[in-house]
Amino acid sequence: MVSEELLLRLNDSEYKNWLKAGRCLLILKSGLHLFTSQHMRGFHKDLLSHSPLLGRPCETNACRGNQLSLACRACSEWKKAILAHQRKPKRNVYWDNCFPPSWRTDFWEVAKAYMPRGQGKVKGADQCDASALLNLITSCDCFQSVDPTFVREVIHYRNEIMHSSELRIKDEWIRRYQTTLKHLVRQFSHIPQMAKVGQEIDEMLAVDLSVSVSGLDQLDSVDSDGLVCDSLRQSEANGDLISQWEAELLQERLQELLHTDDEDAETRDTEQLKRLGGFLQANRDLGERFSAELQAIDSLQARQ
Repeated sequence: MVSEELLLRLNDSEYKNWLKAGRCLLILKSGLHLFTSQHMRGFHKDLLSHSPLLGRPCETNACRGNQLSLACRACSEWKKAILAHQRKPKRNVYWDNCFPPSWRTDFWEVAKAYMPRGQGKVKGADQCDASALLNLITSCDCFQSVDPTFVREVIHYRNEIMHSSELRIKDEWIRRYQTTLKHLVRQFSHIPQMAKVGQEIDEMLAVDLSVSVSGLDQLDSVDSDGLVCDSLRQSEANGDLISQWEAELLQERLQELLHTDDEDAETRDTEQLKRLGGFLQANRDLGERFSAELQAIDSLQARQ
């Protein structure tokens, strides 16, 4: 049964915009899984075929991403190869994402060198968020066939979605966002699964997200607070599914804010964390779902 709190949130058109925009990112990343995996697998195979040294195992099996200045010859050679194939030579490389002894055998360990920080435990494209995959495309030159212009624009929109302190987005922003997504998806028109992604994105941005809830007949029309609960049309998402999408987006944002490495704790956005915690506490259903995360937020704030 859908909570009354969710109904109230869905009465806010700009909050619904935020949900739909975020859901589009989840749709986009699902379409990029196979594409990025295939390209990185081919890239990895090509590197191995052109350099015998890259085929040698790590000499110590103890080389670490944060200590590559002390790496063995094989891992040092991999480091050089990775840097040589950056699309942006001055870009920061988060070597801590990687386990260098696996570079020889695992193409995704190589891929993680081209991604934002925090990918250390990720084992494949299906575990990455949209930001990681889009940054991979803009950073590694094995994706030269993709114009990075619209990729970077989508990354920018993604950051605005995930860093929105109010979790609300205006209609004009959504229109610009949809146009940029169309331009990006068009570059992948030769990939069958991406045609479906484009269609699903258009459907998501057009859907009303209205829900009907059995047992809450008093909400079938406008009440004293102006809440409207329309009947479900065939094209509209049901409440349970909307709740699931909402949880995925909030979980991604919480993950980003809470799981900052200890050495980078000073970069944690404490104000964003405070605002998000307040939002979760103000909505009982979300407070219950994310009770562990709220405890972590309280613990962090108590140490400040």
